[in-house]
Amino acid sequence: MSFNAWMLTIILFWPLLASLVILLLPSEQEQQIKNFAIWSSLLPLLLTSYLLWDYGINHLLAAGFAYSVNILWIPQINVHFHIGVDGLGLVMVFLTTLLTTLSLWYSKGVIHKRVKEYFFLFLFMEMGMLGVFLSLDLVLFYLFWEVGLVPMYLLIGIWGGKNRLYASIKFFLYTLTGSVAMLLAFIALYLKSGTFDIVELSKLHPFQGDIVLGSIVFFGIFLGFTIKLPAWPFHTWLPDAHTEAPTAGSVMLAGVMLKLGAFGYLRILLPILPQAFIKWSMLVVALGVISIVYGAFVCIAQDDLKRLIAYSSVSHMGYVLLGIGAAVASMRPGAIVANANSAAIALNGAALQMFNHGIITGGLFFLVGIIYERAHTRDLGVFGGLSGKTPYYYGLFLVTALASLGLPGLAGFWAEFFVFRGAFDIVRIWAIVGVLGVILTAAYILWRIVQSVFLGQFDEERWGNKLTDVEPYEKVTMWPLVIIMVIVGLYPTIVVNFLNQTSINILSKLP
Repeated sequence: MSFNAWMLTIILFWPLLASLVILLLPSEQEQQIKNFAIWSSLLPLLLTSYLLWDYGINHLLAAGFAYSVNILWIPQINVHFHIGVDGLGLVMVFLTTLLTTLSLWYSKGVIHKRVKEYFFLFLFMEMGMLGVFLSLDLVLFYLFWEVGLVPMYLLIGIWGGKNRLYASIKFFLYTLTGSVAMLLAFIALYLKSGTFDIVELSKLHPFQGDIVLGSIVFFGIFLGFTIKLPAWPFHTWLPDAHTEAPTAGSVMLAGVMLKLGAFGYLRILLPILPQAFIKWSMLVVALGVISIVYGAFVCIAQDDLKRLIAYSSVSHMGYVLLGIGAAVASMRPGAIVANANSAAIALNGAALQMFNHGIITGGLFFLVGIIYERAHTRDLGVFGGLSGKTPYYYGLFLVTALASLGLPGLAGFWAEFFVFRGAFDIVRIWAIVGVLGVILTAAYILWRIVQSVFLGQFDEERWGNKLTDVEPYEKVTMWPLVIIMVIVGLYPTIVVNFLNQTSINILSKLP
């Protein structure tokens, strides 16, 4: 096994080791626990950054998975400890490690209750999410999928808002329901093929030719991933979970956890069950477009800033579904694609949206947390005029909000452009309807957020000097995200280079 393969294993299990060390530290040493957690989280981030550099030089055009480790784990049922990454997986690992470090850094200044348990759960959750992006065995994938569920449930239930118990239980029940359906489908794949190996299953296509059973298994996996994504009508757990979660919990939920569902589409559902996916591709397109438009309309009606950002995730993750669905729809019998590259462009757009949404919406939730720590309210009706009182905060929020809006020159523009560019060739009517989401996004960003919070008259009587500008530790939290928004906005190729070969590899294996 190569040295770089060992590095992938270290990236995966280092957060687990660090979390166990935190359990051994005395609870009263809160500052030491916080510092240890932050410094520990830097190692996976640095190693992932190195692997991005190495992958870009040595594996960018590879057809398979890099840095693979494949060790027989449970021989009785042919389960392997099989991990590895392609370009998409490595980008998602980088996103996870970056947001974890920034979340822990931000939490250092705002978490003062049960510090030991909080930082333990955060690192433990990081391992679970990393495991999903690295797993190449269905059992391993499912175990890590479930590992990430419990810490988030506890983060919401213990450190959340006044309705935290309701939100945490709702989150747990929704995602557990999807997980059970997914597990049954995984077992069906094993019984049909005799293997849990994702790479082997993507070659075997176990239910090829049996569209009925294939569709049943497809919908079992589809339910698990679509609830996690989440798409309409499986989205109702998300606003409550976001609204009640602590700030860093919302960042990880929106920035990473929602991507697990989208990643599952591209890692498992499409490569292993292509025939069923092609048959039901227009359903995926329809759910994507409905999510885009519905989520944007609901955002306009919100008065709670955090709940607004939560519903924006429903809308923006709809672009991921539209891109994936359109790419697969191009393979339908009789489908007419004006440009042979359209499917790959749409799929690249979906993958790029996964990364961009994590960076942008993660930043928005940090910014909501910053104002909430001062005002102790998120009611849009009580703000106004903050551009003059908190100019630095206004600048950070404006850049991040415009990136979410899809302003050219910032990261959010390119993912939407790629998705619509590909989808217009394949599912034109649906793409035209989806463009309405772009217009509505501009409405709720500029009207509901920028105008309500930053423009107009500042209420001196209510706020006085309470609403201070950004603290140094809050600036450090936001700087990396804003820098990435600008760099990817000016040169999206820096990310698309890692995604393109993955998209080509997936589409080339479709029947």
